[in-house]
Amino acid sequence: MIKAVSTYNKNKGTALATYAARCIENEILMSIRTEKKQQGEVSLHDPIGTDRDGNAVSLSDVLGSDPEQVQNDVEIRIASEQLRRIISAALTDRERLVVELRYGIMGGRCMAQREIAKLLGISRSYVSRIEKKALNKLNREFDDADKGVKYRNDKIWPIGK
Repeated sequence: MIKAVSTYNKNKGTALATYAARCIENEILMSIRTEKKQQGEVSLHDPIGTDRDGNAVSLSDVLGSDPEQVQNDVEIRIASEQLRRIISAALTDRERLVVELRYGIMGGRCMAQREIAKLLGISRSYVSRIEKKALNKLNREFDDADKGVKYRNDKIWPIGK
């Protein structure tokens, strides 16, 4: 109500009661939206109930895993998904295929450059050039977007922030 009174402009030809009703309705809707967004966020340490002895039980207790390991696994999954999206957006089809085969990104095994060359009917040195160009593109994307994923040696590592 205070916000409605302080922002009301009588020169616009709207009655204060009408304007105040709209302001209050908008504030309520914004509050509901904010609450809905926060309901989707779950912490591993939030209490989800109590045990027989009346002690608080958290999601990490129910999972039966080390909470840090669970969090690490979730971060890796998120980073892997970001990696897949960036690979699809930044690389050509051929570059994407070479990187996916070389590093086993889509769940396959890591393949040697010779194997990829034979599969695609191109030379091993051409596979090497495609791979190098693709990794340079990805590094630029990650540097620009600070996505938290880097490549090292022969593996692509999602890393925590």
